[in-house]
Amino acid sequence: MDDSQKTNLNQIFYRFDEINFLLIFSILFFAFLFLVIVQRLLPKVAEKVPGRFRHYILPLIPIVRLFVLLIAAFSVVSLIVKPSFQNFVAIFGAAGLAIGFAFKDYVSSLIAGVVAIYEQPYRPGDWVRIEDVYGEVKSLGLRSLQILTPDDTMVSIPHAKIWDTGIHNANTGKRTHLCVADFYLHPEHDAKIVRQKLLDVAFTSAYLEVDHPVTVVVAEKPWGTHYRLKAYPIENRDEFQFISDLTVRGKRALSEIGVKPALIPVVAQR
Repeated sequence: MDDSQKTNLNQIFYRFDEINFLLIFSILFFAFLFLVIVQRLLPKVAEKVPGRFRHYILPLIPIVRLFVLLIAAFSVVSLIVKPSFQNFVAIFGAAGLAIGFAFKDYVSSLIAGVVAIYEQPYRPGDWVRIEDVYGEVKSLGLRSLQILTPDDTMVSIPHAKIWDTGIHNANTGKRTHLCVADFYLHPEHDAKIVRQKLLDVAFTSAYLEVDHPVTVVVAEKPWGTHYRLKAYPIENRDEFQFISDLTVRGKRALSEIGVKPALIPVVAQR
């Protein structure tokens, strides 16, 4: 290394004996400790408070993590690099270029993670479908999100999916979302009576959120009549219990008035 290169480095970086490594270690340690506390404490707090507050607490986790990481990174760099606008631009530019080439997909997910925190196509507590994965968003990292499926499987999906994949969000930050119970009935029945029976089933459900509308959509098919009973549960986590309750009690109510299910003829395979 010639004298000019050494001079340039000395203009950018502090000398080795000038760097406070103890302070750098302390910043990294306390940042990591704070992130662990936030990651573990806020979800527990969200579970203890009423459901209407949970969707305000959980989205704070990725935002707090992002700010802590940015503050820690800037603090550490300022202890190594001499404070000037040109030095910081040079260091972050070179680091960004090197990381971008080496970890293109990883960096793409990181950038998408920042975009996801800002635009909020999903947030902790939302029920989303990304490709063929459906479930509750449990946490958001800078690179990926964790989705807990109804089969109790945790799935990790990189944020980069938002660039080219549709994000289906069932509740967008609300504590309830629309649930649908399907009924496939034989066409020979009084549709007005059936519709009223299904409405009665929904209004007498223990899971029903009464402040939201209940509707029954009817469609005639070649094989029979398709009824869709649409309603909102009190808690979005009760989605499948709610649909099961509507289905079981709906079948019983329809059976009591003599309505038969549709039977689709089976075509013999040759």
